[in-house]
Amino acid sequence: MGEYDRRNGGHRGGHNNRKRRFREDDDFDRRPPRRQYQEPAHVKLRKQLLAIAESPLKKIDEVQEIATTVADNYEDEEVRANFLDLALQMVVEQALKIPFLAAVILAVNEKKPELAQEVITRSSTALNEHFNAGAWREVKLLLRFLGCMQAILDDQGIFPVLEELFSRAVDLQTASSDDGLGLEIVKIILLTIPYIMASSASGLEAYASALLEKTDIIASTPHPLEALVDPFPGSEDDDSSHQAQSIISLLQRQLQTEAAQSWELACVPRPWRTLPVDDAVEPKVPVKHVLPSIVVPSSVSPGARPQLPEMYFSVYADQDVETVPPTSNIASSVLRDALVDTISILDYNRNATAKFLIDLDCYFAPETFVKRATPFDRLREVDEGKSTWKPEDVAVDAVFSQLLQLPTPEHKLVYYHAVLTESCKIAPAAIAPSLGRAIRFLYRSVDAMDLELNYRFLDWFSHHLSNFGFTWKWTEWVDDVELPLAKPKKAFIVGALEKEIRLSFAQRIRGTLPEPYQALITEAKEKDTPDFKYNSDQTPYAPQAREVLRLLRAKAPDSDLQPHLSSIESQAAELGVADPLVPSTDAYMTAICFIGSKSLSHVLSCIERCKERLLALGPRSEAARGQIITSVMEYWAEKPGVGVNVVDKLLNYTILTPLSVINWALTDNIGKGHILTQAHVYEMVAGTMHKVTNRVRQIVIARNQVDLPMEQRLLLDETLEKERAQMRELFAT
Repeated sequence: MGEYDRRNGGHRGGHNNRKRRFREDDDFDRRPPRRQYQEPAHVKLRKQLLAIAESPLKKIDEVQEIATTVADNYEDEEVRANFLDLALQMVVEQALKIPFLAAVILAVNEKKPELAQEVITRSSTALNEHFNAGAWREVKLLLRFLGCMQAILDDQGIFPVLEELFSRAVDLQTASSDDGLGLEIVKIILLTIPYIMASSASGLEAYASALLEKTDIIASTPHPLEALVDPFPGSEDDDSSHQAQSIISLLQRQLQTEAAQSWELACVPRPWRTLPVDDAVEPKVPVKHVLPSIVVPSSVSPGARPQLPEMYFSVYADQDVETVPPTSNIASSVLRDALVDTISILDYNRNATAKFLIDLDCYFAPETFVKRATPFDRLREVDEGKSTWKPEDVAVDAVFSQLLQLPTPEHKLVYYHAVLTESCKIAPAAIAPSLGRAIRFLYRSVDAMDLELNYRFLDWFSHHLSNFGFTWKWTEWVDDVELPLAKPKKAFIVGALEKEIRLSFAQRIRGTLPEPYQALITEAKEKDTPDFKYNSDQTPYAPQAREVLRLLRAKAPDSDLQPHLSSIESQAAELGVADPLVPSTDAYMTAICFIGSKSLSHVLSCIERCKERLLALGPRSEAARGQIITSVMEYWAEKPGVGVNVVDKLLNYTILTPLSVINWALTDNIGKGHILTQAHVYEMVAGTMHKVTNRVRQIVIARNQVDLPMEQRLLLDETLEKERAQMRELFAT
């Protein structure tokens, strides 16, 4: 019995003792402590600097924390180099953070003035490089950075640079009143002044007022080209929302108002005011630095993008409650400029752009905006004297200002589509209502808006709906369904539905529409493959056309096709057709469209096989060349977007000429003008014009290369002259 007890751990059992022992091991962990990982100083600093101002709760502490990290590790070459490189990179890439980066340098100046001097020196060097390259956005952002640091710059700081810039603007305007670069330079000067006056420097009012008096000469004079970029050309209504104003003249008036109000500049962030101050110690006078030489070239470079006058455009201009700054307030220009720079610079990352737009209120002064996602109806309850500006409205407004910029936006239209889509996905409760109000304003304005902008709005609207289940409150526009097609609102509805069908299929789009809209989507639109009209014996030349189709499907040689096409031409001549080549071309091209109706690759393959015959038609008969377009568009009458794509490919093959497309749309089929109400016709014409102008532009760029051999340059000169002559002929149509 005793042996049994010992063997089993006594009367209590060995298992219990074992469990008790393991519990004791847990209470007293004998494992060695895990090694602590500490980030290198330069890695930590990089993370802090990249995240600056992104959290509204850390703004006060993070500026001082970054400055302390840099100053304490000043002797570390890697820390110093990373800080200098990253800070200047962020200045030209993240415009919204410039005042906060400047605040860091001001804090660093109190601890390590030599580091602040190095930042100023590098900024000046970069500024000179951008002046020579004609990189005017980078010039503006670096001047803003230096302007925010005006308090640590000796003497007049950057005012002499602005004076010299103004002299160049005067020279350009004197040489040509149509010059746009001079306006851009004056705009840069005017957009720099608010940041200088909001800086911690004092006693600058006289310099700013003197500069404003000078800029008034250029800013207050209407530019001859303003009419070409007006979003509401020839608008005769009294609606103030349709009265576009020049951005530069707006800026001039806004700054004059601010000067009269002692430069309040309420929206401009002032993070330097939050730097800690010890009341027991007398404040030190900041170390000031001499601004290195900044030379504005006597002959300034216009840069890669042509400079044209800009008009202020807002989709929230007609509301009973202000959700964006009014044009009388400097905030409208300051906010818009910083946002547009952010959108334009970060075109390679739509997600980052959308995040900046959503977090807009972090980068400006407190109380500038209401709380995010505040419903529009609740704005009426805001106390008098407080801001009713919605950050999401300001952000969406900035995107639309670029999407609807004339003559062309800086980036592809689909980029702005993507930014709005991503913003809506990140913050649907905030962005979706703002987009709804923007859509309603633009729809109300289609009667007065430029035709190009109408098409861009239509294109974006249908694309945006395709990302969110094609849902929209169509009942709001139900009264406009009964309008004639010639009315812009009805044309917009029809064009938007056609675009939606291109992005999906007719049956699905029909299911998203109320009953009054159902008639706009016919049963023919639901067919995947349109019928071959020559299958009916009632169609003239049907037997020959069916034989042409059979031979094309069998990939027969052209010699086998010719007898049947000749038969059509003979029969047409007997019937008195003016150009017998037209009906034979119709049969031939319709057969190609039918064979290629499965996909774009199918039709391209068929066109490739038949290219030689199609190329020969144009020189023989302009009417036959025009018939190629007619045949394509008639075959794809229910899905005109596909027809436009096919015509575009025929242009690429030079089977069609740009002039033949323009003549087809604006001369041969003009009728009573109803064709011009169709969105796909505008798309065809605009696409053709873009091809022509873009080809001329590419030749000019190739010709102006510095290292181009003289022989090639002369060859390009000849080509350029021919292309320009053809372009002039096209524009004269």
